Amino acid sequence: MKKLAIIITLVMFLFCAGCGFKIIGLLGTPARHEREIPAEYDLTKHGGQKLLVLVNQPGWLGAKANLRYHLTEAINKALTAKIEIPTDSLISYDKLSEFRSGNSNFSLLSTFEVGAAFDANMVLLVAVEDYQLNEVPETDYYRGLLNVKTVLLDVTKEEKLWPESEESKSIKVGFEVEQRGKEIAIKRLAAAVAHCAVRHFYDCPKNKFKIPEDRSRINWEN
Repeated sequence: MKKLAIIITLVMFLFCAGCGFKIIGLLGTPARHEREIPAEYDLTKHGGQKLLVLVNQPGWLGAKANLRYHLTEAINKALTAKIEIPTDSLISYDKLSEFRSGNSNFSLLSTFEVGAAFDANMVLLVAVEDYQLNEVPETDYYRGLLNVKTVLLDVTKEEKLWPESEESKSIKVGFEVEQRGKEIAIKRLAAAVAHCAVRHFYDCPKNKFKIPEDRSRINWEN
């Protein structure tokens, strides 16, 4: 009888120990909200809707680069790669450029009117506020920065969808050194803006949310 009691005690101990290890394992596994940063506005649930990326590059900026082209291409590419929005649901830069050139009153059209002209359900409006690309003296390196404000609009309802808690999302990117030439430097700035905008439209993995070029705000990662 004593021997049986010892065996039962040993079995119970091993069983409880196993449960303990499972509990520890569960506690050690990061929850979903710890692995991903939730979307501020989930575009993954809006499949099939047409989206227009509309970039405003003011003349007073004096930028020699065609930021409209680079930003539109980079954002469309990011929307397709990260959110899997079909390319035929996005308005290409060429189509938008053709429309702009063929309409002498384009500057008088509202964002909603431009979106409606393409039968777009949504417009991601990107307003360039500052752009600088300078060659580092006595080198072939470039230092750059690009600041924009962006907002996602519903064309049909003529209302703002994102961001919810502020008028627009301010995005600032930059780098100290780019040694692969001017064209690559411009594309790098545009790709950084695209990432910093699109990351808010899906549950972005924490380890991919932050990029070195992001200068949007001090201690933003906290």
